[in-house]
Amino acid sequence: MHGLERNTVKWFERFILLLLLGFFAVLFVEEASAGTELTVSAALSLKAPFEEIGRLYEKKSGVRVAYNFGPSGMLQKQIENSAPVDVFASASPKEMDSLEGSGFIMPATRSNFAGNAMVLITTSDAPRQLFSFADLRKREITRIAIGNPASVPAGKYSEETLRSLGLWDAVQPKLVYGEQVKQVMDYVSRREVDAGMVFLTDAMGRSKELRVAAEAPASSHRPVVYTIAVIRGTKNNMAARNFIAMVISKEGSDILRKYGFIVKP
Repeated sequence: MHGLERNTVKWFERFILLLLLGFFAVLFVEEASAGTELTVSAALSLKAPFEEIGRLYEKKSGVRVAYNFGPSGMLQKQIENSAPVDVFASASPKEMDSLEGSGFIMPATRSNFAGNAMVLITTSDAPRQLFSFADLRKREITRIAIGNPASVPAGKYSEETLRSLGLWDAVQPKLVYGEQVKQVMDYVSRREVDAGMVFLTDAMGRSKELRVAAEAPASSHRPVVYTIAVIRGTKNNMAARNFIAMVISKEGSDILRKYGFIVKP
């Protein structure tokens, strides 16, 4: 299928999803009413925009939203172990694909709603400054933090970037793995490492402490795609669908853009 046709199909699917979610949001608005509490498990990088979207959703629906933020891989395992979750939002399709394959989500509610970029960070007053990914080869750069590629989506994207740029073998002995993106940023801010790799939006959230030294070429890793879906068997089906409708609405998209996420118009 040609690129233009593929994009047309994707946007048609998104249009249909919006129509369906909007339909349910109107038809069942009374079902998702005051007194309902919705549990949303979401990638830690979504914390700031989701809390703002949640406040808007609570104001409009009367439904209270409780969050469980963390690494997508950890959240996936919690859902597989029957954690009481209504909505899951992952920082990569891998975790959602696995849950969909095992029947844990409702595929018709799934939506790819945002993108992100990978960046190299350091502190503005670091004694050994970096200005490009190639600088990671320098002998004086001895410790580089990334998320654990086995469980942290940002870590997997970091590995792909370093391999694509031909740096993986050179930097592997210098790598320090974090179990979540926040840990990577903490290592950098405390100067326990010389540099780190995180999502652009995470770096923007701590711009007073961290400096973006370089942005990874988009072609150096798979597209960073955030995806969301309703968990199968939820007792708050309509409230969960309405929350997703809010995330992918214009209001939700504007909030995501404000925090640096890539959202197509």
